[in-house]
Amino acid sequence: MNVLYEENGVFKVGSVLAEHEASLQVEAPHGRRSKVKAANVLLRFADGGLSDFLDRAERLAGEIDTDFLWEACGEPEFGFADLAAEYHGRAPTPLEAAAILVKLHSAPVYFHRKGKGRFRAAPAETLKAALAGLQRKREQAERIAGWVAELKGGEMPEALRALLPQLLYKPDPNRIETKAFEQAAEELGISPAKLAHRCGALPSSHDYHLGRFLAEHYPRGAAFPAVPPPALPDGLPVAGCEAFSLDDATTTEIDDAFSVVRTDGRLRVGIHIAVPGLGFAPGSEIDGIARSRLSTAYMPGHKITMLPPAVIERFSLTEGPARPAVSLYVEVDAATFELRGEETRIEALPVAKNLRHQEVDALNDSLAAGHIDRTIAFAAELDLLHRLAVALEAGRGKAGQQPERTEYAFHVEGDRVTITERKRGSPLDRLVAELMILVNRSWGRLLGDRGAAAIYRAQGPDFKVRMTTVAADHQGLGVSHYAWSSSPLRRYVDLVNQWQLLAVLRGEPPPFARGAEALLAAMRDFEATHAAFDLFQRHMEHYWCLRWLLQENVRVAAAEVVRENLVRFARLPLYVRVPSLPDLAPGTAVEVEITDVDLIDTQIRCVYKKPQEKREVA
Repeated sequence: MNVLYEENGVFKVGSVLAEHEASLQVEAPHGRRSKVKAANVLLRFADGGLSDFLDRAERLAGEIDTDFLWEACGEPEFGFADLAAEYHGRAPTPLEAAAILVKLHSAPVYFHRKGKGRFRAAPAETLKAALAGLQRKREQAERIAGWVAELKGGEMPEALRALLPQLLYKPDPNRIETKAFEQAAEELGISPAKLAHRCGALPSSHDYHLGRFLAEHYPRGAAFPAVPPPALPDGLPVAGCEAFSLDDATTTEIDDAFSVVRTDGRLRVGIHIAVPGLGFAPGSEIDGIARSRLSTAYMPGHKITMLPPAVIERFSLTEGPARPAVSLYVEVDAATFELRGEETRIEALPVAKNLRHQEVDALNDSLAAGHIDRTIAFAAELDLLHRLAVALEAGRGKAGQQPERTEYAFHVEGDRVTITERKRGSPLDRLVAELMILVNRSWGRLLGDRGAAAIYRAQGPDFKVRMTTVAADHQGLGVSHYAWSSSPLRRYVDLVNQWQLLAVLRGEPPPFARGAEALLAAMRDFEATHAAFDLFQRHMEHYWCLRWLLQENVRVAAAEVVRENLVRFARLPLYVRVPSLPDLAPGTAVEVEITDVDLIDTQIRCVYKKPQEKREVA
């Protein structure tokens, strides 16, 4: 006796060796023995030829017209053997019955399973819809195959070109365009971005990286909506000082300026901060823009500001007519540079000069040497502020703890990039840093003393810097209160703290109460956005380093071992792993050969070439 049975959705045949009430011992044609549940047996027969029985049944099933079979079976539920008898008009042979079973099982759109060997014909409307769906799938499969062929041939189909940003940055796995694009990339063994580049659909590798950033952080575009510019406040008292700012040449959002007024034995030092918080309020349309962006995004050759240009133009501390400012004035002993008192005022500030680093960097050497180069504008004031900065640094217990380090400026013009080195931690850098620490510390303490909520930066013994709405020590800076307040044109938390400060100075209730969800949400969102923007800036600096190597046709580069197989290039902020690097001590000067630069994946491959004489690597 032979049986045809179903196991895990697969039909099998075998010879019965033993039979029990609920199971059978069956031997397959290839000799394997197994235990089969009696309920899984669909057909018993005595015919021989088990080795090709199912193959013959499938061939016979292929000769049966599916539509005719569907019409012949009627509406009620049926068993396959009954349908086989009706189809043939007589008792079917085991092979004929098996063929009907295989046919029914292979056409689930036409015949719905209702149990072991039992089926029911699909209703006409259901069948019509299912067949239409199958036709659509066939047509989609044909379109996908055609697109894949075009992509592999180096052509970008127009239907895919129109969806390229979505395909690259936010692919929808349910779209056939995405399936074709990813299938072609997989078959070629390259990334989707490289596939687009291969097909000439990417204007440039830079556009790809910038586009990814914009798609993630500016999904509606980086352009600002049309908003009426805020009005400048009237009636502010005019500051009685001559202020100046100190920034890089590319800075357009001038948040801070300084002034020095000499009195009998004392200096009145002013730290002046732009005050856009006077132009619009929390909940306003402009606030909605700033809240959604949270920070200015920087990258070599480009930036995306937090605030609309009209707001920046009105509130930036540019030289010329007086601009609104909130100013911290500190009384300083002219001999010892000890602080004797402080006052915060809202006022109109005339800015006499916007100094640029490129104009005054020559002062660094003279300030360090203790003399003044009076050919430079505001050199005397900068000297006094530098001496104050030294005293402030010592007062925080951080004297001599900020060594000079190299930073790099990227100037991008068209497709060319210039990378220049600048020593960070110079006298002028220390001057600005200390005065910013002073103003952020003073206003953070003022807000805390007045019971107003604020967003602080804190650092504990674990050295991790975090943002908090509770004042806490910033051990890295050596201060008890540190509330970012000095860049309200560029950072949303500074703007929030400025609104709080303005309310305190005016004797009004602060717009954000302690524990307010709006305050906490702004802090959390800013922290995440600021970290993402910083990561992107470093990513693009890495990218432009690679562009510079290609631009200058650098084949062999000087580098310095950092640790293990990690090296740092000379005169570039570029770190690369070199697997072939021998075991060398950190600081060892080496030469590496550049074997490949990939601007899409922003990767560089190098091999160790040889050591070189020890020299300073900037």
